[in-house]
Formats: sequence, structure tokens, C-alpha cells
Amino acid sequence: MHEKIGFEEAIDRIILSDGRFHRDAYLFVREVLDLTVEKLGRANAGRGNSHVNGRELLLGFRDHALEQFGPMVPSVLDSWAVSSCSDVGEIVFRLIDSGVFGKSETDRREDFNDVFDFEEAFVRPFLCEPGSNVAQNC
Repeated sequence: MHEKIGFEEAIDRIILSDGRFHRDAYLFVREVLDLTVEKLGRANAGRGNSHVNGRELLLGFRDHALEQFGPMVPSVLDSWAVSSCSDVGEIVFRLIDSGVFGKSETDRREDFNDVFDFEEAFVRPFLCEPGSNVAQNC
């Protein structure tokens, strides 16, 4: 059984035991979870109905990252050491293990594997088409 701790303290403990991901990555995932729950209309649902699965969270992560950081997404994620969907899943499960996120019986780390390709999602939207007129298409 986990003792009840605050989100910030949970992040501190996680980073102390394994500093692989930047603190801001955990904060961003928390923000994405809240926004995704709201976007899916589950914010006011009963406790059991507010669940977001791995795919839903990742799609929210992608959309919010693009909205917040635009073409800087790859640089931001790189500075956080987040380079794949499975990295996001690792952050989520570290938060679950610390007791600040919950999970359903069916949630697994593997749910976060290969939902989308980071380069396809975060680099490609900002590339110009070959042979395009840079001033008009970029």
C-alpha cells in the first residue's frame, strides 16, 4: 500500500531513484491526462468512468505537444529524454507505481508501445514538400 503523497513529492522521489526523464516531462504528462479526461467528456464522470487508456493518453500527448510547442516539439522532448511512445508509458507507470496515478486491471506498459512514430508525428508536419515553393508551402 502506498502512502498518500502529493504529485510534486512523487516526482521528486521518482527522479531521486531514477533521473532518466526531466521533471517537466512528468508535469506535462499530468497536464495531458487532465486535458484528455476533459476532452473525452470524462471529467465529471464517476470515479470508475474517468479512465483514459494508453492510446487515448498518447494521442492527447501528441496533440497537446504540437499545440504547445509547434516545430520545437522534438527539441523539447529531447531535452526531457522522451523519444518514443514507450517513454511516455514509462513515465505513466512510474507515476502509477508512486501512487499518484491509478490504473485499471487491463492497463499495461505495452499499451504505450508504437502507437505512433515520434518523427512522423512531431517532425513531418513541419517539413516542406520536396520541390515546393518555400515561401508558400512552409
